[in-house]
Amino acid sequence: MISPNPPGGILDGARHLYAVRVYYEDTDLSGITYHANYLRWFERARSDLLRLLGIDQRAAIEGGEGAYALSEVNLKYLRPAKLDDDVVIETRCTDLGAASCRMHQIARRGDEMLCEAHLRVGFITLDGRPRRQPAEWRAAFANFMNQGNPNP
Repeated sequence: MISPNPPGGILDGARHLYAVRVYYEDTDLSGITYHANYLRWFERARSDLLRLLGIDQRAAIEGGEGAYALSEVNLKYLRPAKLDDDVVIETRCTDLGAASCRMHQIARRGDEMLCEAHLRVGFITLDGRPRRQPAEWRAAFANFMNQGNPNP
């Protein structure tokens, strides 16, 4: 039996691009995307970026190692996404620390910026305490960040 794979987006240099479509369930009565859905789209894009980088969140959680958690987010809404719009979420890692990384995400419809997020994601133990990211995960993020830089 043939089964389609879910979308994962693509890596384009030092950015990850993830496509979403605005469905009826994403909108309010006026056909405009409900504001909280941008957070969902940004989360999906970050999760699929981790998969593309070879970071297995589920194995880390099941192994008791830890998990990523959003610790800060600042959203700026610029234009509304509407029913049936095709939206691309662009994700960049802007700063990498021992236990966290900062990211910048943009939701675009074509060339129009719809919503922008600046955020920090921290690696934590399963009881919620900050913890160093696994070395191979930090290396994967560092490599991703340097893809757009000819002199890393």
